[in-house]
Amino acid sequence: MIKIEKLTIKTKQKILVDFSMNIHKKTALVGQSGSGKSLTLKALLNLLPSNLDVELKINSPFELKRGESLSFIPQNPFTALSPRTKISKQFFAPAHKVKKLFELLNLEWRLFNEYPPNLSGGQLQRVIIAIALINNPNLMLLDEPTTALDTQLKEEIITLFKELQEEFNFYMLFVTHEINLATKLCDYIVILKDGKIVEQGETKEIISNPKSSYTKELIESSFANREFRK
Repeated sequence: MIKIEKLTIKTKQKILVDFSMNIHKKTALVGQSGSGKSLTLKALLNLLPSNLDVELKINSPFELKRGESLSFIPQNPFTALSPRTKISKQFFAPAHKVKKLFELLNLEWRLFNEYPPNLSGGQLQRVIIAIALINNPNLMLLDEPTTALDTQLKEEIITLFKELQEEFNFYMLFVTHEINLATKLCDYIVILKDGKIVEQGETKEIISNPKSSYTKELIESSFANREFRK
């Protein structure tokens, strides 16, 4: 387990984020826009602007190093890669290693020499996943990776992440505002509101017995059919 013992992000006037949490093997960080999800990811990636005051204490079984033990899947696959650079030039790894990942992700090898605009959204997302997996990371950060995809592709990508996590056994922090997607992928959920954690625990318990009114609102807005709660 990875323990974020303290994360505080603030300006001179305001505290933006202030909490501690544990990252289990499959953990979701759920909250509406402005809750602090993106700030949390950027803090873990060391990508916050210098004008913010950041205090981050992590207890991890491995060193968190971006591009090595720590990988990141961005929100929009259409803007994540350089459109004028072939896919082959966006991997910093031997072609034979990339080919194995392409096979695993059901990507045609011909796409390796294509430009990103020639790929569909689903294909682009799988290429980005391959890039994230290339160094066999210990922790994968997922920033709402299905937002730009249609419903069918969302389901496919969620299933794919579940399979990949089981095969590679990495820790996963899935950031989303859609709690219904979190229930399909993660067994532990952390609910974030206004930079603070209002509730956290096993997914089944949170969904069946939410303590916070904010969590209840998230559930109601994400699920049209409430049969899941039985």
